[in-house]
Amino acid sequence: MTKPIRNSAKAVIVQDGRLLVIRVEDQYGTAYIFPGGGQEKYEELKDTVLRECLEEIGQAVTVGDLMHIREYIGKNHEFAEWDADYHQVEFYFACSLIDQAATSYEGSNPDNHQVGVEWIALEDLAKIRLYPKKIGEMLLAQDSSKIYLGDLN
Repeated sequence: MTKPIRNSAKAVIVQDGRLLVIRVEDQYGTAYIFPGGGQEKYEELKDTVLRECLEEIGQAVTVGDLMHIREYIGKNHEFAEWDADYHQVEFYFACSLIDQAATSYEGSNPDNHQVGVEWIALEDLAKIRLYPKKIGEMLLAQDSSKIYLGDLN
């Protein structure tokens, strides 16, 4: 039996030329992902972003416009050996911190592999393992022209 397709809502938080990301550790080392996660039944995507930001970064956000839609079909990517049956549709929203002077990012329910929250300068995004890499490239290029990005990692 195949798993159902999962919706996920993510926050793109850029402030002072830096992107707020979740730092995770996996078998390959350090990687960075956007705050956010799975949509719950009867929950609007914007409410998913709000809840997930509180859980992962411990901060309330203002949810703005939808920026990108990305699919992740596990069997097509480097993690296929354990992700082959995984299909997720991710909605990336432009967000801003309500408390822009925040210095603490302790979420109430961090992800399993989450080890921290970091601000990364946009010009440094190409130097880190960011998922999805394409959105980092688009942020650096200030290119928001393409909304649907398809299946990429």
